[in-house]
Amino acid sequence: MQESNIKTPDRRTPGAMEELTRDPASRKRFLKMVGGAGAAGAFAAFLAACGDDGGPSGDGGPAGGGAPAGGGAPPDGAAAATRETNRDPREGTNDLEILNYALTLEYLEAAFYASVIDSDLFRGSQLDTLKEFEQNEREHLQMLRATIATLGADPVDEPKTEFPLGSARSVLSLAAELENAGAAAYLGQANRIRDKEILAAALSIHSVEARHAATLNGLLGLAPAPQGAFALPASMEEVLPAVQRFIVAS
Repeated sequence: MQESNIKTPDRRTPGAMEELTRDPASRKRFLKMVGGAGAAGAFAAFLAACGDDGGPSGDGGPAGGGAPAGGGAPPDGAAAATRETNRDPREGTNDLEILNYALTLEYLEAAFYASVIDSDLFRGSQLDTLKEFEQNEREHLQMLRATIATLGADPVDEPKTEFPLGSARSVLSLAAELENAGAAAYLGQANRIRDKEILAAALSIHSVEARHAATLNGLLGLAPAPQGAFALPASMEEVLPAVQRFIVAS
């Protein structure tokens, strides 16, 4: 991503997901770019969440290419039910705003895990897992900062944060809340991203956030996929107020 010549398209440019949904050749090249069965599976989930209600013909069926990996199409209305409410990727935020939004969430997650590691609440394999998660989040934010730099823009400043660190279980519950929110946040922006390289980066991070969430859900005795076969996205308007309580005014 550091060497990319990504440009921020204007708001009239069709979204990358729209192009990939409708153009099989472009989709094939994209899947080669992201690579791996995990990325391909996550891309199928993105398509299910972002596919147009009726595709080009508006007939109410899933968009072309929107069937989940492994076979059958989702039930009628499933794609519409899992998609972020703003269906037009040409309206609302642009790629730079989405990148800074994602960076803010990664700052929060990395700071949270650093606080948890310093809290001395965990030992052994659980501590090792949390350290690995922190490293993942730091690599995410470094990549996002580098991508923003390729656009000739300045990354948003890292906020000052504070997290409630009580019992080990309450901390794991908060970790699961943050990771599930992170996965839903990336999914919520998929239909708005215009540049395919940025979409590929979001896709790769989304799948890791979801794996973190599933691991933490398992430690808490919760279902790894609490929403079933199709994950629900979350909009900026839902996510930002939910995490605002962890940001301390300077």
